[in-house]
Amino acid sequence: MAKVQISKGKYEGIQACANEQGVIAAAAMDQRGSLQKAIGKAKGQDATAADLSEFKTAVTRILTPYSTAILMDPEFGLDAIKQRAPGTGVLLAYEKTGYDATVKGRLPDLLDHWSVRRLVEAGADAIKVLLYINPFDDAQINSIKYAFIERIGAECKAVDVPFFLEPLAYEDNIGDEKSLEFAKVKPKYVTAYMEEFSKPRYGVDVLKVEVPVNVKFVEGMRCFAGGQAAYTRQEAMNFFREAASAATKPFIYLSAGVTDDVFRETLELAAEAGTSFSGVLCGRATWQDGIAIYGKEGLSALENWLSDRGVQNIQMLNEVLAKGAKPWWNAYGGKDNIEIV
Repeated sequence: MAKVQISKGKYEGIQACANEQGVIAAAAMDQRGSLQKAIGKAKGQDATAADLSEFKTAVTRILTPYSTAILMDPEFGLDAIKQRAPGTGVLLAYEKTGYDATVKGRLPDLLDHWSVRRLVEAGADAIKVLLYINPFDDAQINSIKYAFIERIGAECKAVDVPFFLEPLAYEDNIGDEKSLEFAKVKPKYVTAYMEEFSKPRYGVDVLKVEVPVNVKFVEGMRCFAGGQAAYTRQEAMNFFREAASAATKPFIYLSAGVTDDVFRETLELAAEAGTSFSGVLCGRATWQDGIAIYGKEGLSALENWLSDRGVQNIQMLNEVLAKGAKPWWNAYGGKDNIEIV
């Protein structure tokens, strides 16, 4: 295999977010609109910017000693990243939260006052962008999205910083991404976007992807919801392998808001399938139960919960990663096959 050339800034940025074994065990704390609503609901009144900052800071301070990196937003999280454990990498989100539901296609947009250069100046080791994508959507809609990602890839290349892309599959004709109907098409959608965004033209360095199945519809899983299944356990493992083989870039899995025990079981299935994932960016699975505690009992109660259950969640997840995750450089034939330029 010919040596793969990676620029110094991109190599060092990815490695800043990984451990010495090349595995990324990152915590995600870049939620904005959804977190604001959840805290507000728990408090019984609107959550303020100060509430978001306080929550993010507590999570960052208490959980980053057990994480390789923290994913944060620059809107509410810049104070929080100052509280991270020494040696913890920083990914900063570049996209606006949510999308305009009045316009067809869930089109993406970037934060008005930020650029890749400004995010790096604010402390980012890597840039993260979320993109809602239906690979089989109207070609005009996808053309807008593909050009959008090409521009960000070029911007990251110019500043020499890694680009982590988070594609999220959807299908407007189905609507509910948690439904049995969507579970049946999800493997095809995830495999297609992993193949598409591995193309060099996009400049993506690490794919932050969904698992290609909805594990609650996998027959024989502990988390199987009962009723009709979308796949057998063997079929699910085959879908993991197919999606993984479509990627030519390192990829990590996101937790997508499932509970910590469901996410661990999902990763165990991925490992059993021999999937070459290089870690996780895990958010709500680790800390979501702390929202109600924070809303009802305040900061001190949240800190106590994070120090106990939150740390346990992340340590149990790290145990699964230690057994199943592969170094990010395996995507390029191993560390010795990379030439830093």
